[in-house]
Amino acid sequence: MTASSPAAGPAPGATPARVSTHVLDTQRGRPAAGVPVRLDAYIDDTWRPLDEGATDEDGRWSAQPEAGSAGPGTYRLRFGTGPYFAGLGVPTFYPEVSVIFTIADPAERHHVPLLLSPFGYSTYRGS
Repeated sequence: MTASSPAAGPAPGATPARVSTHVLDTQRGRPAAGVPVRLDAYIDDTWRPLDEGATDEDGRWSAQPEAGSAGPGTYRLRFGTGPYFAGLGVPTFYPEVSVIFTIADPAERHHVPLLLSPFGYSTYRGS
């Protein structure tokens, strides 16, 4: 593994981790409802989808991966920002935002907020 390659994915039968997000549209000053979200795990040198959906009216989404599929490893949240902004009639520079992160302890909660505008975004590990 190199510095840029993800760590191994979750072990089969591992304790499932809790992953959630909250997307805020900073241009509009409100939650980003209806943003497509997908959680992937990096397993055997490839990304594998675990769960997908869309943010609710408050801009929130929580993954519901199958038991044992989200243990320690490297994960990616993919946000469909293109469809979200297209639905508002707003052009965007980023049609998709991918946030890659590592889960070391699946017993902890993993909250990954996304602050979003048509021409920028930021993220952090939330609580």
